[in-house]
Amino acid sequence: MARSALLHVMVQAATKAGRSLARDFGEVQNLQVSLKGPGDYVSQADRKAEEIIFNELSRARPGYSFLMEERGAVEGSDDQHRWIVDPLDGTTNFLHGIPVFAISIALERQGVLTAAVVYNPAMDELYTAERGGGAFLNDRRLRVAARRQLSDAVIGTGIPHIGFGHHGNYLV
Repeated sequence: MARSALLHVMVQAATKAGRSLARDFGEVQNLQVSLKGPGDYVSQADRKAEEIIFNELSRARPGYSFLMEERGAVEGSDDQHRWIVDPLDGTTNFLHGIPVFAISIALERQGVLTAAVVYNPAMDELYTAERGGGAFLNDRRLRVAARRQLSDAVIGTGIPHIGFGHHGNYLV
């Protein structure tokens, strides 16, 4: 699969941060952890991964803006491009030793999402997509299933840890 230069930069940032998270995943008990809100944690691993991603993307595309999970908005000189980053999507799983977590990076160009990378370092699963170029898992093209009935489909979801009083909003 041929990747654009931009997607290549995103993959490099995600995999470099993924190596850091993989090391920290084996040492969770030694991480400094803070509570941002009910069931909403931030760890030293989140911050370290975010720093790696910020440095990699800033070096490759100076001037692009950022919207980051921990730092928030970081304005750049180029108001047409913005990186959207969650350095550790699934912090609760990560902190409990469940290997279902990922690094998520997207690029927004003039308000339209144009490329995305999601990397789960524990499973070595790299999802990539670029507008007009399809979506891939590692180097295998992903396709939409031909199922027409919802009853024939398998659907998975996650419910955020925002307090038990809100779960009814996510369940039918």
